[in-house]
Amino acid sequence: MSDTHGATSANAADRAASERPLRILIGADTFAPDVNGAARFAERLAAGLVERGHEVHVVAPAANRKHGTWAEVHEGQEITAHRLRSWRWYPHDWLRFALPWRIKQNSARIIDAVKPDVVHFQSHIIVGRGLSVEAAKRGIRIVGTNHFMPENMLEFTLLPKAWQEWAVGLAWKAAGRTFGRAEAVTTPTLKAAQFLEKHTGLAGVHAISCGIDAHKYSPNWEPRTENRIIFVGRVTGEKQIDVLLRAVTLLPAELDAKVEIVGGGDQKRNLENLATELGIADRVTFTGYVTDEELREAYHRASVLAMPSIAELQSIVTMEAMASALPVVAANAMALPHLVHDGENGYLFEPGNSEDLAAKLRTVLEASPEEYNALKAASAKFIKAHDITRTLDTFESLYRGERVTDPVTESMPVILPD
Repeated sequence: MSDTHGATSANAADRAASERPLRILIGADTFAPDVNGAARFAERLAAGLVERGHEVHVVAPAANRKHGTWAEVHEGQEITAHRLRSWRWYPHDWLRFALPWRIKQNSARIIDAVKPDVVHFQSHIIVGRGLSVEAAKRGIRIVGTNHFMPENMLEFTLLPKAWQEWAVGLAWKAAGRTFGRAEAVTTPTLKAAQFLEKHTGLAGVHAISCGIDAHKYSPNWEPRTENRIIFVGRVTGEKQIDVLLRAVTLLPAELDAKVEIVGGGDQKRNLENLATELGIADRVTFTGYVTDEELREAYHRASVLAMPSIAELQSIVTMEAMASALPVVAANAMALPHLVHDGENGYLFEPGNSEDLAAKLRTVLEASPEEYNALKAASAKFIKAHDITRTLDTFESLYRGERVTDPVTESMPVILPD
């Protein structure tokens, strides 16, 4: 009887421990008000965890000269933000970074004040490196998530072309050291997980979708009154928006296709000039940064999302468009094929090939109402696997040290090129 009672008490204790709210410290090199996929994921993760009753602290560079600790509200939830003194990197249009030579000292100070149950860093570059070093010293559980590809930052480093391959190699070695301190390493897709393992020597990387609040986006089933192609994201070189603009010039004139570029970045002026040179400036609108409500309206008035980027580890924008029941035409590169099922909810085109992009856009825009609605319905169906509820469930388990089975969000085999 006593053995049974003891086992019951132990089970109850285990259950209580697994349900106890956690104190979570999230580290990010980019966080709101920055507008990019990694920042949006960290923000949604933090807010979702607070909504579930956890205490969440975020360490991130200050968005301006003001730095310190204070409460911030994100997605309607209050978190404690530890904003580090930061410097602006002027080759980039908004990037600020925490001072690397003070990151260990700042990390130690914050960890000792917060006493977190778990540290979850979002990149290895500066904040993640400091937090992982100091958390490891204190025996605190560490989870690391990678949203970063070194190639994405090459154009902002000002390094000569001859040195860039060497720099990428150093960046991957640094990533291997930092992620090597984590008990669990994640990245948004299976292909991104294999990519990280290949370049760092890590093993057992979890593929966990960034997830989105799909219920915040709704389909527009009204008949189309125009052909409007939308791109959403940073207006930077690796997004290859120039490929989209050149593709538009190849579409039949009778389609009268319009393009809406939502987002800001260092290439905006160059792309405006390109649109003028191509003779399509009157059909291309650069809306800049928009609010969440304005973004939902933009998805509603669009006919198709074009995603020509070649460096997406997942693409939250593509998931938002799918939740809005938009067909997607995307580059057949990195993780985009996991979201765009060719011929079902959109089409894949050869990266960098404006002619192929134009052909696939034309297929969508010239589709019959029945064919077009089938593409829309497929997007709405496929996005269900990426609901953020599943993402939060999985990360909660990782934080508690529980074994997890990666949510199945992909239906295609992944083969990395040699």
